[in-house]
Amino acid sequence: MQVTSLVVGSFQENCWILHDPDSGEMVVIDPGAEPDRICEALAAQGGRLTAIWLTHAHLDHVGGIEGVRRRFPGVPVHLHPADRPVYDHASRVAAGYGLPFEQPAPPDAELAEGEVVQLGAHAFTVWHLPGHAPGHVAFIGADQLFGGDLLFAGSIGRTDLPLCDRTAMAASLRRLVTLPPEMVVHPGHGPSTTIGAERATNPYLARG
Repeated sequence: MQVTSLVVGSFQENCWILHDPDSGEMVVIDPGAEPDRICEALAAQGGRLTAIWLTHAHLDHVGGIEGVRRRFPGVPVHLHPADRPVYDHASRVAAGYGLPFEQPAPPDAELAEGEVVQLGAHAFTVWHLPGHAPGHVAFIGADQLFGGDLLFAGSIGRTDLPLCDRTAMAASLRRLVTLPPEMVVHPGHGPSTTIGAERATNPYLARG
């Protein structure tokens, strides 16, 4: 499986492109902005886009959806239903920041805890990990975790935004660190890391 990252938008969000060359299938995780760049990267891969997976629905993770779907019509958007309030109000939040934003159409599929989503022969298990957002999820498979804004290299996601929950965030982090130490974490912002490195050095995890 090929993994490509693009840093997009004012919030420097990581958009991830997963490509299974054997099947030709591709998935985009969190197309937050700059859809033309994302589409160019998809075209360069030469595969077939089959889905858009969302870790959560903050504006910096969903702002490129409609632009991608204009280039790839009918591609389904997958979101946990608990994040629909966040998704539906993204344009209002963007307006508060004074940012241009295209409100995406409603998602097509609901993600659920324990669900398995596929990219060719590669299976990813969905973990519901609320805290940063009520419907925040991670996609775990192929010894890799696409974790959105839950865990960063040396830090964690914010819990001071509307609908955040610090208690839920703490529980989600405790669950996350039960994964194998060699598990690679691809976050929503900043460089990739591993579970082991964060257990050893992340001050937020050390505080329990």
